[in-house]
Amino acid sequence: MKKTGKTLLSALALTLVAPMGLAQVLVLDMPFAAVPSVARTETLTSYALPVAAFAHGAVPARTVEGPLHQTAWRIDAAGATTLELLAPLRGQLDAAGFTPVFECEAATCGGFDFRYGTQILPEPEMHVDLGDYRFYAAERGAEVVSLIVSRTAAAGFVQMIHVGGRVTATPSLTTSTKAPDPAPQPIAATAPFGARLLSGGAVALEDLVFASGASTLAEGPFASLSALADWLRQHPTLTVALVGHTDASGGLEGNIALSRKRAEAVRQVLITTEGIPAAQLEAQGVGYLSPRDTNLTDEGREKNRRVEVIMTSTAVPPQDPPTGQGQ
Repeated sequence: MKKTGKTLLSALALTLVAPMGLAQVLVLDMPFAAVPSVARTETLTSYALPVAAFAHGAVPARTVEGPLHQTAWRIDAAGATTLELLAPLRGQLDAAGFTPVFECEAATCGGFDFRYGTQILPEPEMHVDLGDYRFYAAERGAEVVSLIVSRTAAAGFVQMIHVGGRVTATPSLTTSTKAPDPAPQPIAATAPFGARLLSGGAVALEDLVFASGASTLAEGPFASLSALADWLRQHPTLTVALVGHTDASGGLEGNIALSRKRAEAVRQVLITTEGIPAAQLEAQGVGYLSPRDTNLTDEGREKNRRVEVIMTSTAVPPQDPPTGQGQ
């Protein structure tokens, strides 16, 4: 594939650009023709830099502080692999003195859980295919950089987060005595169903039972489905997706089909038994691409066989309880 990034974006050589009053911004030379789709800058903030794959319900991260610059690009690179997108950028960072911290690709990162457990700009500015993306993090002194790259059939996508760097001018200060907002705290697993879903965006339906290799849901009742149905009845304008997951036994294609069948089985119970409108529910499957435990033990594989419910609505109507009270 012909490289055109230097022709169209000659200004994007690996350099440091310093906007007035902000830290110096790291800019990379894209390997193909690229168009910045969105950029976000904060003069001083904190960022949870992923340092390992998703495990035990969370993405391990190291908190870093400093000026933050977050940019996404749409890359004119139909047919390019995610490694073809990442490798030249990784090389530039290596040449500039950055030391690798962590690198993974979709399956080893943790699939769905890693993608939604780290900071990524929203669609359509930044697209992440849950089965085809790569993540890379590096550091240079007090500076850190993270890259995530993905693609569609027509284009590639790159997001860079750069935190740190020398501040070229002191930010103006006010006499406000307002305390900084506290970091959000995770909602406990014992919290009401609605509170966990609205806060975290996804809740595993832990009590559902599927045998290895089977798409049939065991006979209930299941408390998690009752809680979900009650919440959906009280929030008829909201929509959710049921996402099936499998262990790593067998091939990917078969496991994706199996996980989707499991999600559809749960959807049908909610429609036929609980009376939830079909329009409020969709069923998807990601196979073994989003493990939450090891696949090397029976216990881990059992934990990985699950169905999660995720919010697909992007706004909660004002009349809806913001914390899922009563659920």
